[in-house]
Amino acid sequence: MENKEWLSYKIQIRERLRIFTLKIMELSTMLPNTVRGKIINNQLTRSGSSTYANYRAALRARSKAEFFSKLSISVEEADETEMWLDLVIHSEILTNAYIKEIHSESLELLKILASMRKKSS
Repeated sequence: MENKEWLSYKIQIRERLRIFTLKIMELSTMLPNTVRGKIINNQLTRSGSSTYANYRAALRARSKAEFFSKLSISVEEADETEMWLDLVIHSEILTNAYIKEIHSESLELLKILASMRKKSS
């Protein structure tokens, strides 16, 4: 991939993560106001938004090492987000199509970010 294409690709992923974060915020309004709902809501919202924040930080990195480090944090946060979404589904806290759509997107984003990290090492 040429440098211009790589830059365009990274920007596309940034936009996809922004949209994903907005969907996580929307999902947070659907979770029940119970003890377990509040715990999951807090953790899910934090990790989901952190994925996007750390990816943006990676794009502003001053070196390849810093890019790799920030991208690695983004991968970890994406993995945690997927885990919380998986728990929401398997605990049947939410059973609508929206949660399944977001979970599917989280898996795709996790794969993309992990692949980017692998290519940048």
